[in-house]
Amino acid sequence: MMKLRLASVVLAAVLAGCAQNPPSQNVSVSQAAQPLPSSAPAWQQGRTADQAASTLAPHAGRLTAVPAADIPLNTLKLPPGFRIELWASGMPGVRAMSRTESGKVYAGTRGIGRVYEITDNGGARTSRVLVDKLNQPAVTYHNGNLYVAAIDKVLRYDGIDRNPNVQPVDLTARFQLPVEQHHNWKYIAFGPDGKLYVPFGAPCNICMVQPGYAQIRRYDADGNNMEVVATGVRNTQGFAWHPVTREMWFTDHGRDWMGDDAPEDELNRLGRPGQFFGFPYCHANGIPDRDVKRDRACDGVTLPVTTTGPHAATMGIHFYTGSMFPPEYRNVAFVARKGSWNRTKKFGYDVVTVRANADGSNATITPFVTGFLDTQKDAFWGRPVYFLQMPDGSLLLSDEQMGAIYRISYAR
Repeated sequence: MMKLRLASVVLAAVLAGCAQNPPSQNVSVSQAAQPLPSSAPAWQQGRTADQAASTLAPHAGRLTAVPAADIPLNTLKLPPGFRIELWASGMPGVRAMSRTESGKVYAGTRGIGRVYEITDNGGARTSRVLVDKLNQPAVTYHNGNLYVAAIDKVLRYDGIDRNPNVQPVDLTARFQLPVEQHHNWKYIAFGPDGKLYVPFGAPCNICMVQPGYAQIRRYDADGNNMEVVATGVRNTQGFAWHPVTREMWFTDHGRDWMGDDAPEDELNRLGRPGQFFGFPYCHANGIPDRDVKRDRACDGVTLPVTTTGPHAATMGIHFYTGSMFPPEYRNVAFVARKGSWNRTKKFGYDVVTVRANADGSNATITPFVTGFLDTQKDAFWGRPVYFLQMPDGSLLLSDEQMGAIYRISYAR
């Protein structure tokens, strides 16, 4: 009965659908953008009748431990002087990471519902499951406390670095979490203002969305004083603050089923709270949507710093501030592209750097780690997702598909 009631709420929310940036122009919504029957998978929403026979579908995650010997790191290529090595493995689905003062690393997952605690024993790393059976949890560490945000729950582990077995404080009621799951999986981080930033993705591939979705919010650390800082954000899976301007930059996934090459994913800059980034009317560098149409679709839309490739599944972003890498990498954005599914020839599965002026102008994208994808065979083995900068200036990179974390270093 509870599942049925929840499904009714979800369907009503999609049907109700009012845009977060209410248009003054006429809006029309095609049949392809309507809610699917409950028996159809959510990722099929937005397909047209002539795409019904398509064999494209999301790639299944490898949610079992992969032996270290089965991870082909020798296929990866980096710029001269850089080295990549296995730092930890055996953590299925590992995603975003956060580090405590003592050096413990906590990492969330998506499909497997775990939070891992990883301990560096000097030359080797061991891991344990801190908490299990959550709904796609993400983590961040702030002022001695570990925050865990799932789709339907927010937990805080106070003083976990001193007491690894501390019981969590349940903050869920304060966060006003919406019920829909699609694109509501989390990435969380504290900004320079001491606020906790949390995304709430669109509950669809393409649709009119009700308030509460397709947005980024910020909260006080205790969950109070919620503010919406960005709207029209379809599905951000990573954000970071520019080291000079302290402005948030965030990735955003483009919609599916508009062809192999459009719309591209985005890297955006939040110059001021309240900006509107286009969903569902306008995508990438100003592409009007095929199924949710309005007059002057891209009016009032903040366009991206740069697009990051078609269906690339652009994930984590990190501005490098260490001293290990050469000086030309200082304040450069590292961006992980997990890789496409809604494309006949795969794209992404790599790490790139984005060099741009502090205001986001003159952005250029350069390959940094390649080799997760065999372009000749159109087959991948790994899916890079998130970064963590270490005190020595090296960079950790998580691989959701292999359940592994790699260390990137530089030797002069």
